[in-house]
This record gives sequence, C-alpha cells and structure tokens, in this order.
Amino acid sequence: MLYELLRPLLFTLDAERAHQLALKALGFAPKGRAVAQGGPLAIQVGGIDFPTPLGMAAGFDKDAQVPDALLGLGFGFVEVGSITPLPQAGNPKPRLFRLVEDGAVINRMGFNNGGGEAAAIRLRARSAKPGVVGINVGANKDAANRIADYAAMTRLMAPLASYLAVNISSPNTPGLRALQDEGALNELLDAVFEARGLSGPPVFLKVAPDLEPADIDAIARIAMDKGLGALIVSNTTITRPPLKSRHREEAGGLSGAPLHDLALQRLRDFRQATDGQVPLVGVGGIGSAEQAWQRIRAGASLVQVYSAMVYEGPGLARRINRGLAELMVRDGFASIAEAVGSE
Repeated sequence: MLYELLRPLLFTLDAERAHQLALKALGFAPKGRAVAQGGPLAIQVGGIDFPTPLGMAAGFDKDAQVPDALLGLGFGFVEVGSITPLPQAGNPKPRLFRLVEDGAVINRMGFNNGGGEAAAIRLRARSAKPGVVGINVGANKDAANRIADYAAMTRLMAPLASYLAVNISSPNTPGLRALQDEGALNELLDAVFEARGLSGPPVFLKVAPDLEPADIDAIARIAMDKGLGALIVSNTTITRPPLKSRHREEAGGLSGAPLHDLALQRLRDFRQATDGQVPLVGVGGIGSAEQAWQRIRAGASLVQVYSAMVYEGPGLARRINRGLAELMVRDGFASIAEAVGSE
C-alpha cells in the first residue's frame, strides 16, 4: 500500500536515480526476517538448499551492497552483480528507461560496477551470515582477454559465493554474446572450472533469449557435459515486440512483462534440449505467483524477478511466496521439486 502511494513520486525521477535511492533505502531500513529453511517451498538445486524458489535476479544489486536486506524482503536467494575485475563506469547516461505503459524496462547499463575487490570486501564482511547469495561475474568491456577476466573473477569470488553465475548474455557489452558460441563457451567454462577448483561452489550459466535452435542444442550439450549447476534462462532481449511507450526505440536489453512469452518459450526449449538433466532458473517477465508457478511447471527449479519490483514494490517477494504455497496445494503437489516440469 505504501509503495502504491510513493510510486507516482518515484516515477517523476530518472529511473537510475530512483534505483539508487531504493538501494540506499534498503541499506538504512530495518532488516526483515529472511525466509526460514525447511518450509513448504524449500528446494535443493546444485547441492544448495533454497528456502523458496524465488530469487532476486542480477542487476538490482550490482555491487553487493544490500543482499541481506533483499533476503529480508522474502527472497529465497539473491544474485548480486554483474561484477567485473576492474571498476567501470558503464555506458553514457541516460541508460535506464521505464516503459510504464508496457510494464517494462530497457537498460543499456554496460556492466557499471565498482569492481571485484570492492565487492569482495563487502561480501567477506557478510560471509558468516546465513542466506543464499549468488555472485554474477562478467568481463570488463576493454579486457584484452575476456576469458581471463572470468577466470580471475572466479578465483576471487568462489570462496564468497553460494553459486557463481557466468554472465555471457548481456547485450550491452559489445561482443560478449559471442561467448555463447560452442567453441568459445567450452573454452570459457574450462577456464572457469579450473579457476574454481574441485571444491568450489556450483557454476550457473546465464544465457540470452535471442538464441537459434542450434545454439540452444549446443549450450544444452555443453551444460550437461560440464556438469553445470544450472542454466539461467534468460537475460534481456534485443528484440522488440509491439510496445506503447515513447522509450520503445531506445537501444539496450528489454525486460519486464513483454519478455514473458519469449522467456517462457526459451525455458521450455532448454528443458527439452537438456531432457531435464540440468536444473533451470526461469527469469523474464515474471510478476506474479501465477507466472512464477507457470515457469516452475514448465521446468524451472528456481525463478527470479527484477523489473516487476519497479512496478510492484518491495512486498512482491512475500506475495509471490504466499501465492506459490497456495498454488502448490491447489494443484496437489507435496513439494516444489515435485511440480518442476509437470506441465
């Protein structure tokens, strides 16, 4: 209710400025109670116990400033980042746009963050606290060897991460998506696993929705061969469905409600391509318990939100958790795991 009153005021601000204010507010606000382990929504993925399948996607907390505050909002896990080895400013502003009429966001942020060492200091400071915190790693825009950047970030962040998410699917770093090609992806993941070592956290891979069938099959084979902990399906799209907002022609990745159908289809595609052998994380256009449940029934063991928070506010996670528990009972499932891929 409070957010509904504040939203018109927040929407008068530049979108990036409003986001910065939200991070500051979370940093100063009293911490809520995180979801307890072992409840009705619990699920294990990649050897990790998640108290609920609902997580905050990467991009909201790029610099690992407020993961515990986000866990206190009811998220079962938080993915911070993307974080690169060196600090970088990202693309010129403005670079973040609300498409209010469409329930969408376009961003061309460009991996803006304070760098790996600064984030690692914050993550070390909270390392004794409970909660699943994944770390999404990327490469610097001007890196001479991007694979070396991913390896360096893996070495730095592996001791601090519940899981590592390798992000090769942002459309806002030129050439980054080329790492989704079969040969480059094999080389990249070999470097990441070598840097992680034998006892490090599971490795998740975040892919784009704008993939051809041959790309999906190749990535699925690699995911199974390498023993990835999960595939995160998917990042933002560079395609443009019909949109109403005046910002519809802005360059960058589109997220939010218009991404829903494409992201759902890609999830189904990867479920089929992996024959259910690799856990999937469903992301893109999820804004309600019903949509999260649909993604789970389509094959997602976990789901993530981000853009919906812009429109629905900080109470979204607990609303989705309550709804998932009701939907699970309604449809006769004893656990989330039982429902995964049951459509």
